Amino acid sequence: MSSLPAYRDATLTTAERVADLVGRMTLAEKVGQMLQLNAKDGVGPLVTDMHAGSILHTSPERVLEAHELTATTRLQIPLLIAEDCIHGHSFWKGATIYPTQLGMAATWDAPLVEKTARATAVEVAATGIHWTFSPVLCIARDLRWGRVSETFGEDPFLIGEMASAMVRGYQGDGLDDPTAILATAKHFAGYSETQGGRDASEADISRRKLRSWFLPPFERVAREGCRTFMLGYQSMDGVPVTINDWLLSDVLRGEWGYTGTLVTDWDNVGRMVWEQHIQPDYTHAAAAAVRAGNDVVMTTPGFFEGAQDAVARGMLDEVLIDAAVARILTLKFDLGLFENPRQPDPELQRAVIGCAEHLDLNLEVARRSLVLLTNDGTLPLAGGLASGPNGRATSSAAPRTVAIVGPNADDQHSQLGDWAGASGQADWLPEGHPREMTRTVLDGFREHAPADWTITHARGADILTTGIDPEGEFMPDGQPRPLFAYASEPDAAMIAEAVANARAADYVVAVVGDQIELVGETLSTATLELFGAQIALLDALAETGTPMVVVVIASKPLVLPKSARSAAAIIWAANPGMAGGRAIAELALGLIEPSGRLPISFAEHAGQLPVYYNQLPGQHGTRYADLTQRVPFAFGEGLSYTTVEYSDLTVLTPSVTLGEDVRAQVTVANTGTRPVRETVQVYLRDTVSSVTWAEKELKTYRQVDLAPGESLTVDLTLPVADCTLVDAEGRRVVEPGEFQLRVGPSSRDEVLLDAAFVVKV
Repeated sequence: MSSLPAYRDATLTTAERVADLVGRMTLAEKVGQMLQLNAKDGVGPLVTDMHAGSILHTSPERVLEAHELTATTRLQIPLLIAEDCIHGHSFWKGATIYPTQLGMAATWDAPLVEKTARATAVEVAATGIHWTFSPVLCIARDLRWGRVSETFGEDPFLIGEMASAMVRGYQGDGLDDPTAILATAKHFAGYSETQGGRDASEADISRRKLRSWFLPPFERVAREGCRTFMLGYQSMDGVPVTINDWLLSDVLRGEWGYTGTLVTDWDNVGRMVWEQHIQPDYTHAAAAAVRAGNDVVMTTPGFFEGAQDAVARGMLDEVLIDAAVARILTLKFDLGLFENPRQPDPELQRAVIGCAEHLDLNLEVARRSLVLLTNDGTLPLAGGLASGPNGRATSSAAPRTVAIVGPNADDQHSQLGDWAGASGQADWLPEGHPREMTRTVLDGFREHAPADWTITHARGADILTTGIDPEGEFMPDGQPRPLFAYASEPDAAMIAEAVANARAADYVVAVVGDQIELVGETLSTATLELFGAQIALLDALAETGTPMVVVVIASKPLVLPKSARSAAAIIWAANPGMAGGRAIAELALGLIEPSGRLPISFAEHAGQLPVYYNQLPGQHGTRYADLTQRVPFAFGEGLSYTTVEYSDLTVLTPSVTLGEDVRAQVTVANTGTRPVRETVQVYLRDTVSSVTWAEKELKTYRQVDLAPGESLTVDLTLPVADCTLVDAEGRRVVEPGEFQLRVGPSSRDEVLLDAAFVVKV
């Protein structure tokens, strides 16, 4: 008979092992299990004094130290080691960094996104990390918000498709797979609906509005098995999400039956004391957080004493702590950490981190993420000829000169985006990821333009300088405030150099956008215009008369000046990752076909916001006195190097009932001379509804490949159960009556074909 305690017996069920272990733990050990602490300054006291169940922001050296310390503790409960592996293994030197979520969403390709998450999980697991705080399911409706790049854009359906794919990729075939890592659906829920675009401000959202737009993606991944949810920073109706009983208990745990683990965001429990001022001390804050159903409390050291004090004072029933600890331990047992703590594996790291397979995948995602917004025929520059040796374009034309200019033309950090090395969250990567792993736009042209072409370079403009925040260097909790961004003034000499290069060139490629100091938590922007000296640079380049291709590498849609809007072409690249510069050069040279489609709308002016496509109809139209509400680039848009025509939309099931499918067909024809991957988008309109509702909503889409001259009849299927709205009582229902199926290449009304069908009771 084994002398090991029952929780060490791998033949028992997880529930049996959890019950045995919880029964052996002291109150301090249980409260410690609920703590997730910042390992930035060391791990010793976190493990030995506070019994921490989880740590994050742990340097590679400290991961090993943490495991060693855990082995010396009384119960030897393995740690959960977490990290923000958002679009690749963000803070591991040499890891593969993919386009940001916004860039991934522009592919409109959920299987490709799933492959990206799977590859990320393989790299992450090899380094001893068990848990990623990804994907982000927030809806980006205010473009000023600093975290737009972390989202999948503005549409709940597309967000659900992409997030579900990432969860599947991270968690693989099950947590017992040693390459599986825990996925996190965040930020639950409504965090992105800020006031004035300011990060983490009060979110003024009704419960019906939450059910209509913000909750559906979360409900999908909850029901599909995403093992953890992270709560948002914001409050709604004066109640922080951390203690929002309706959202956490009634909806998430109740209606959806979610049994997974909840983690607060950074110091959410402490913020109720020192920032939101709704709890007098950590004892009250800890009691409120546990009663609301929180399991893992991120970076609030005061929770350790506060929770124990709350139990001692009768403010908190220890059985609630037991329930939270049981959910945490369930994760650890399901991951198999008691048998294999999954420590870093150097041999495996050498095999998988930055491996050729992942680099090839990264290039494919980068290529697919690019969106061609405008083109007067200047692109492709190389006339669409095939690539030659080493992926270079070949050209029978006379040699060309291309002037590569702009502050983002050779800036790897702007290309990688937030949560990637030099974005500031990992002090063990002060210089960011290895420069040689990233191909900037300048690199891309030098390496892939025809060998007899001349590539020149001038920076032309700076974007910003940084300084201490006018409100002070530190926040009330002692954390340093992010540096403040001061716009750079135009430099006459820099602009003159860029202009001279442009005049001497056949083409100028101007690479502009934002940079990392304008991106991320607490870094929302008051305006959307190109920052610093970039507009002056573009204006000067436009005056040269040299055909100009504008490449926008940015974390969000920006307002582009007339000089950019009138350029020969505009390419949008949402922080396209390590391979982004090569992909951009290939696109411009005609070595690949543009296939990306916008997951988010652009604004003409920040004063138009919001500009998302599925707004409710107004009673006096949508225009301002001085500006219409038409956006320059709309959700779903993106050009190719050919022309595509839609025709003959036919609904095959003109009358349907709940439980059936709406079936339709549309003919899509490639009427040009180059191949295309077309994204056929299917929108729905409920023609008469009991409540105001969006005039069109994306419900499904299909991607089809068409050779030049090829025509294809595309089959479309939409379950009637998806033809829903949220009624005045907050119930999601299908109302009988007439609907319009709207099919086309984007959300623009003028490009959509319409066909009617009726839903009967």
